[in-house]
Amino acid sequence: MSHYQKQDRGESRKMQKRRRDDSALTNVVSLRISDQEKRVLEKITRSSSKNVSEIVREAIELWLAKRKKLCLDN
Repeated sequence: MSHYQKQDRGESRKMQKRRRDDSALTNVVSLRISDQEKRVLEKITRSSSKNVSEIVREAIELWLAKRKKLCLDN
């Protein structure tokens, strides 16, 4: 069998669909950013080997930690 051919594992078509990772994040937040902010994010992704989602999550975590330290959230 060719390397590129699908192997039939006896699974139904429904089971052959991509399996969902139970630990995957499922919440989506959409936001608008300026062209300059997008360029900065792209530069950070290249230099850090992180994707935009990871960078934004990290920024949110830092912001939340700062608010907690200042006792703005109880």
